[in-house]
Amino acid sequence: MTNYSHTPVLRNEAVDMLATRDGAVYLDGTFGGGGYARAILDSAACTLIAIDRDPAAVARAQDFCVEYAGRFVICEGRISNLKEILESRDVTALDGAVFDLGVSSYQIDDPARGFSFRNNGPLNMQMGSSGRDAAQIVNLCPESELADILYEYGDEKASRRIAKVIVERRKVQKFETTSDLAGVIRSVVRPDKSGIDPATRSFQALRIAVNEELSDIEAALVQAAAMLRPGGRLVVVSFHSLEDRIVKKFFGQACGRAPGASRHDPAGFAKPVAADFRLLTKSAVVASDAEMRANPRARSAKLRAMEKLGEKLGGELAA
Repeated sequence: MTNYSHTPVLRNEAVDMLATRDGAVYLDGTFGGGGYARAILDSAACTLIAIDRDPAAVARAQDFCVEYAGRFVICEGRISNLKEILESRDVTALDGAVFDLGVSSYQIDDPARGFSFRNNGPLNMQMGSSGRDAAQIVNLCPESELADILYEYGDEKASRRIAKVIVERRKVQKFETTSDLAGVIRSVVRPDKSGIDPATRSFQALRIAVNEELSDIEAALVQAAAMLRPGGRLVVVSFHSLEDRIVKKFFGQACGRAPGASRHDPAGFAKPVAADFRLLTKSAVVASDAEMRANPRARSAKLRAMEKLGEKLGGELAA
């Protein structure tokens, strides 16, 4: 994969929103192909700590350690543990953090990782190197649990029919490859007018379940926001509605824009809690037409950002 080309989505918009400055400390919570990391490091004489749970991504980042010696650190781990990871590096506060959520281009385009049905590969889908893989879920989960995964994480309306046929098939032969599973799903779900492959939603659901992505996002947002200095910014790029829903809700609550309580709810009489952040994006930022034409994966991307409130001293962030 040494000649692989990676195109980061909404990179310029994300770095501009981060408002990088010399001497500041930033977090790239999802290193991936390093597109955001390079843009941040080139934009200012700052320090960047990057995290990725994928050992292959950590290996790719070693070139950055040389190129940006003294300003870049790569850590292997999950974003849900970011506070612990950063504190182990003696980092207790951040001037900004960025997350490019979901599966990386490196992962999805490598058949050996088993994320996509477009090229046959093992039924894996692990972003990291531990935990259960997709084959274990498909071959071992009870039918009801499998149906719930497909519905909740993939919004697959045919989840129960798909789960039923999977369970019937695995009694005869276990699933081992992406093409095998996709073929069985297609036997149940017909193509619709959208042109999306019938297996798309199920594969998304399995990937999210394998990597516990949604709970990781929730934990990462809480920890990153808590570590920001006054004036620090949190920038998140999401790629599907489940991710964006979590980000939008968290940002709204942090900025004091959570939905009001019902007049029948005693909580509605409580004094409103002062907001700790202000929204920088009233609505999600999306890719330009030119970027979407050049990179189809940008079509579903949404960027949201917020800034921590607090006083700044002499143009510098207060400690």
